[in-house]
Amino acid sequence: MPQLSSIDHNSVYSLSKGEWENGELAIGDRPVSISPTPPFTLCHSPMTLITLTDRSLELETSPIAFTLPLTAWERTRSRYQTQTPDGISVELRLPRGTILQDGDLLQTAIADTLVKVIAKPEPVLEVTSETAIGLLRAAYHLGNRHIPVEITPHYLRLEIDLVLKTLLEQLGLNVTEKIAPFQPEPGAYHH
Repeated sequence: MPQLSSIDHNSVYSLSKGEWENGELAIGDRPVSISPTPPFTLCHSPMTLITLTDRSLELETSPIAFTLPLTAWERTRSRYQTQTPDGISVELRLPRGTILQDGDLLQTAIADTLVKVIAKPEPVLEVTSETAIGLLRAAYHLGNRHIPVEITPHYLRLEIDLVLKTLLEQLGLNVTEKIAPFQPEPGAYHH
């Protein structure tokens, strides 16, 4: 197994194909994993914290190091620390007021790592109606309460709230609890 004697925890290292064996690498006595495709970029070390500071202007065809699943609430945080399902520690240090959307690309300050944001499935209420006017009425009542709502032609989604669930059911709407990505409207004053 290839070894590096030390690591700068704010860097991403690239290995030549000859240095890569079965996706394994050791830094000192700690094993780490590397991506399975060229340029074999080091993806994670137990002590590594990747700090993402900017939206990327790269095209989605650029190599993406990993995806970062975030809930709707987490996508509104400009300062936030989390961990991916693969155990990669990530810190967001984005410009204040940044609201991320599903599919946004983020990069480190020196643009050496590209990360794709995905909407993480979370508990939501999904509202459907037999008629379009039913969804419009629901959207009106939810908007009147300043509730974050995802609006589509076929359903509305909102965070779970039992009082609102009862209200919507009393309006004759179908309301089901689901685990699904939640992508609320950003609002009229979003930049």
